[in-house]
Amino acid sequence: MLRRPKSADSEADLLREQQELLAAGGQSTVTVVKRPDKRRGDAAGAHEQEKHRDVVTIEDLPDEIPTLTPAKKSRFKQERVRFEDEGPEERLDRHDTHISAVLARIIERDTSAVPVLLPCITGTAFPKVLRRSVVESEGQERAPKGRKSIFARQIAAQRSNNEDVQSLNGSETRDQSSASRHVGFSPLESMETERPESDVMARVGGPLLLSGQGLAIANSTMETMKIHEENQARLQAMSQSEILEEQRKLLAQLDPRLVDFVRSRKAQRTPESESSSKPVQKENFPPNSTSTELDHTMKAQESQRDTMEDYEEDENPLVVQPPITEEELPIKPQKVWLHMDKVELDKLEWTRDLPAPSRLSTKKAMQARFDFAGTLIPATKDLPTHLGLHHHGEEPELAGYSLQELFLLSRSQLNQQRNLAVSTLANVLTKARAGEYTSSLKGSVLSSLLDAGLLFLLRFSLDDGVEGVMSAAVHALRALLVSPDDEECLDNAFSWLLGMATFPLLPTVQEDEDEEDEGLDEALKETAKEKEEKKTDHDVARQDVVKGFLRMQGLPRLRYILEVLRPSPRVVLDILEVLIRIARHSTAAATQILNCPRLMETVISEFLPCSWTPTVSQAPSSLYGLPVALAMKLLRVLASAGRHACARILNSLGGKELLSRLVVVDPSEMLLEAGEALRCTTEALRLFAVAAGYGQACSLYTDLYPVLVKRLQAGNRPCASSEAVLFLELDRIRALLVLLTQVTQTAGCHEELQRGLVSAQGTECPPPPPVLWSHVTGLQPTVISSLKGCVRALDGSAQMSSALILLPSYLLYVEAYYSQLCVQSSFQPVQCLQELESLTSDVLLPLISHQAMQNLASSFRSSSVICNPGLSAPGGEVVPSLPGLFCSRLMTSSTIAGPNSPLSLPTALLYLLNTITSIHKGLIQKFSRLILSDAVLGYLRSCIGAMPSVSHMSAWILRHEHHLLYLLLRLAHKMVPVDPEVAKHAFLFHQVSLALLSWLLPGSEYLAHELMSVLTFSHSLLPEGGCGEPEVAALAELQLKERTSPAVGALLRDALHHLPSIRGCYLTHLAHMEPSVLSSRDRYLGRNPFVRSHLLPELTGPSLPSDWPFLPFISLYERTGQSAGGGQQVESLPAGSVQSATHCLQWLLVLESWREQALTAVPPVAKLARLACVFLCSSDLFLERPVQELTWALFRRLTRPAQLEALDLGSAPPGLASFHDLYSALLAQYEAVSFGDLLFGCFMLLPLQRRYSVTMRLAVFGEHVGMLRSLGVSLQQLPVPLEKFTSPMEDSLPLLRLYFRALVTGALKRNWCPVLYAVAVAHLNAFIYSQHAVAEEVEAARRSLLRKTYYMTDEVLKNHLLLFWQPQQNSELGFSTYEQLPSIRARRLESIVGTVQKGEKGKILVP
Repeated sequence: MLRRPKSADSEADLLREQQELLAAGGQSTVTVVKRPDKRRGDAAGAHEQEKHRDVVTIEDLPDEIPTLTPAKKSRFKQERVRFEDEGPEERLDRHDTHISAVLARIIERDTSAVPVLLPCITGTAFPKVLRRSVVESEGQERAPKGRKSIFARQIAAQRSNNEDVQSLNGSETRDQSSASRHVGFSPLESMETERPESDVMARVGGPLLLSGQGLAIANSTMETMKIHEENQARLQAMSQSEILEEQRKLLAQLDPRLVDFVRSRKAQRTPESESSSKPVQKENFPPNSTSTELDHTMKAQESQRDTMEDYEEDENPLVVQPPITEEELPIKPQKVWLHMDKVELDKLEWTRDLPAPSRLSTKKAMQARFDFAGTLIPATKDLPTHLGLHHHGEEPELAGYSLQELFLLSRSQLNQQRNLAVSTLANVLTKARAGEYTSSLKGSVLSSLLDAGLLFLLRFSLDDGVEGVMSAAVHALRALLVSPDDEECLDNAFSWLLGMATFPLLPTVQEDEDEEDEGLDEALKETAKEKEEKKTDHDVARQDVVKGFLRMQGLPRLRYILEVLRPSPRVVLDILEVLIRIARHSTAAATQILNCPRLMETVISEFLPCSWTPTVSQAPSSLYGLPVALAMKLLRVLASAGRHACARILNSLGGKELLSRLVVVDPSEMLLEAGEALRCTTEALRLFAVAAGYGQACSLYTDLYPVLVKRLQAGNRPCASSEAVLFLELDRIRALLVLLTQVTQTAGCHEELQRGLVSAQGTECPPPPPVLWSHVTGLQPTVISSLKGCVRALDGSAQMSSALILLPSYLLYVEAYYSQLCVQSSFQPVQCLQELESLTSDVLLPLISHQAMQNLASSFRSSSVICNPGLSAPGGEVVPSLPGLFCSRLMTSSTIAGPNSPLSLPTALLYLLNTITSIHKGLIQKFSRLILSDAVLGYLRSCIGAMPSVSHMSAWILRHEHHLLYLLLRLAHKMVPVDPEVAKHAFLFHQVSLALLSWLLPGSEYLAHELMSVLTFSHSLLPEGGCGEPEVAALAELQLKERTSPAVGALLRDALHHLPSIRGCYLTHLAHMEPSVLSSRDRYLGRNPFVRSHLLPELTGPSLPSDWPFLPFISLYERTGQSAGGGQQVESLPAGSVQSATHCLQWLLVLESWREQALTAVPPVAKLARLACVFLCSSDLFLERPVQELTWALFRRLTRPAQLEALDLGSAPPGLASFHDLYSALLAQYEAVSFGDLLFGCFMLLPLQRRYSVTMRLAVFGEHVGMLRSLGVSLQQLPVPLEKFTSPMEDSLPLLRLYFRALVTGALKRNWCPVLYAVAVAHLNAFIYSQHAVAEEVEAARRSLLRKTYYMTDEVLKNHLLLFWQPQQNSELGFSTYEQLPSIRARRLESIVGTVQKGEKGKILVP
């Protein structure tokens, strides 16, 4: 045990005991505690006390908490900053000033002009000693009253001295400064630091601009003063008018920015010395009247300059306001107020009145500002301050808030400011989606907000603990995502033909392939899901707003708001609308809503209760415990996403009980507001219809059959207290008819599914629905009776509107009934035909001949989106990441999207007529009046040349117009064989069918299959083939002017003979679309148990490409040419390849000959590129006789003058990077397998025309010069005029050298390649004789080529190059020659090669 040290121990004893303590490893018995200095923020001692406590440490966190408030430091200690890890040597080196830092290039200062002042004679030999009494007295005079230490008083005195010096430098008068020049500086001034020359000049009243810097003379200050005095003397000698005239000249000549700089320098001078400068102004400047006139002149010139400079910065002079004085303060501060003993006027500048906004007209872009309602405030509008729109921003005089300021305000610590900012953003979003800023602002407000992170801001605001901020965030989210006009249009179209099927609102994002995946096998590449998981939230939100919101856990937060916070009715409705918009996004988004824990349970339990307490007021304070129509609509939209989602809603979430509860109760008995009760019942019926569209919930139909029949019978007499309620009642009746239509279609599939269940033998087959055909047969008499009542109601003006709204739904039910009746075992043909005849005479014919129907037909053309693409133009701002229907403009400019749409009733009528004529063919001719009406024929003609664009804005309404066109064409096709008047328009019907085939959208693949199977290749729609074979041949010869054998007429006759085979060829090559066709067929034919979803496929464009007639060639090239490099022979091609190529060429010839309008969507360069597959598919396919004959006919049609002018090879064909790449492949193929084929040679010569890119000509004469030996197309066989190759003159020097080399080396000869020989000679002759001013290199090349040509040993080639005159395609050479050189060319030749001798016939001889 170690002993304690004693007082008698020596230093050696203490050191020995210390070593023993350290060796034993013992601890000291004394603990040194250092108390932390709170003033210095030192917590070292506290850390020693806390070291024995249990401490939880986190990585990447500092050991000490940084201080939030800076510790007070001594003013003098700041100059002695030391670093903790800095040693004494480093500190000494840092403060040591080496001699190298002092010694530099030493230049002696010129003191020749500096006056020498003798020292002042004083009575003391040394400076005066400052005593403590003197310092105390000075400190008492300068320091404020109060008890202060000597050190504090000394610091205060130092401050006051500095302030006095600064004020003295800025406030000395001119008289004092002039006196100081003569007397000299005082001793105190001579002790101060030397002032810069500019300060001295300012102090003595020198010039404002000239400083003397940069003058080479020694005394620049004195020289500057001399210049200033000369200027002053000259000004005093001038009159006022002369001064004004000179000033005008200066302002007219000088740069406006220089003038502003001069004014700013004057404004920057000491403003507090204005009193001393007034006498100077009176001496040097004209009186007030003249200065006023001068100011007006300057202002006029400034305004003119601002008007002229459109896009430059605003040149308005800044109005510098004088500093505020204590008398100008709106509130006089009292000294008794706390901390107001000294008034700091500069800090009270904000209390003065704001300056008025600038009213000068300027085209400079200004920052947009909005009021609290989201209205754009003009920059020149002066609003009162009591509106609360002024704030202390960058432009305090302007009212309103910019988007940046609103973003900043939304993160404020004050609840009211956050609420105000988010609410204002919501109003801005609402107006932006409505398009109110389109004409006022540059760019898109929505895009700017989303790029700035609006979605993240709203997501953060949803988490705000203040209910007002959260409510504002929900409203803003609704304004961003939801469009009420879109929802209204979709609800109106629900009862149309296939109206419950909609496109998912997915953005069309073009994702490029990652560089990391290039060159990897498909198995090693990342899947789309893996790529999606790697993206950040910002990237996802930038591409898809809805997906970004879902990724930020937006659904759980909305559920929390509904379940826990229980907000106001407006917030509840906004949340439900947001959920509906998310559900319309995609099936995956709808599934996420269903999978969100307790979200749908909360919605159903709180807003779709089975029992509720009636409300007293029309606007209840809370929606909890009451049925909400939007909640039922949410269930309906979710059910439309897929049959599995619908089954979950019906079974797991209690949807069947909800339907039975809301469908049974009459709206008047629901103890709700009348409009809300009708909306709830309507949405319940729509949900029921969606479920019946999958073949589900049909057992509920049998249970509710009496109620449904009673409602159906009451539908004939709709009554309502107001027009708004009447429309809601009509919506309820239409929803009921849609439900009955879907149930009837499902019942019609029962027998088919029953038979399939027996014969399935293990294969997948849906179970038969519980509803039988006998369950729906009783509905038909009631519906027919109601239909007749609606037709009679058309004669009354009061009921016409309601009848027009209900008629489509009744007609669709009748069509569904008779289309399913024909496939039932209980079908009675005779009775059915009698019923159809009675229906035709009593209902259909009167409806077709009614004036209301004729009015609808006459509005086809004006309301058509196909004929008028501008109708579907967005009415608001379009954001690619947030697609929508943008129906606001469509609803205001046309009735096509409203309840009285001209599409719904004609489409339903034609749908029924096609079904009736399929059953009773004797009724076909009775409906010809509808097809032959001028309005319908005019509408069809206007559709031929239309080019509708496909987007989310137009696709939803285009789909319904496609139904109308398809049904019109199907009915017309049935009438052509039986009605001669209709047959006269067969040409029109066929053209429209070809156009419609390339317009059909995803989900309409069945219609495309039907068009191709029935109409496209129909003999009856090709009247050109019905006039007899000689007439067809004569017409073809007259139209095409063919010169090849056999004639095009024979080729066309053969093509018409093989139309069924051609149709089979195209249907075979479209076999990859079979799953889509089957899915679409189930939807169109009403096979409800087989329907997977009411969401259509993603909108990526039309179902078929615009160049679908070339599909067999493209398919053959992808299978053989691309993989084998085009080297396979015909025998090794897949079976039927030659036949497919022949059929494709035959159909292309028919279209080019008689239906040229059908291929207008395919540019000529694309046609040429697709036709090139004939040569690239195989090594000898183009040598097959039928293929070559048909290709020749098509090639000559593509090289007609009009087609040739439209052929632009500079634009890339669809599917190719450039035409040059395709031409390079053709060059290699020609060299390998052409065998000098004439057709292939003409094809290779076509891109070598002068107006096309020189790269293709360089490729021929540079890399593939060997092909010139086999390119033997004669000048007479060339289908293109030779002038297209020779004019204008070639300007590519490398190509001209290649021309010359090919001619000299013999690679290009006239008997091998006459066309290019003539082209090369023409360009070289024009080049060597050209005398235009060019670059030195080009001129040297001219002289060199001319000299080489003159000394050429080949006399024939030499004469051709020197004596060429002009191209002449009909001559033997392809050009004509001079008999004797023109004088100008002879002089040119002599100037280069010397004396020229001429022999017989103008031949040039070498001297």
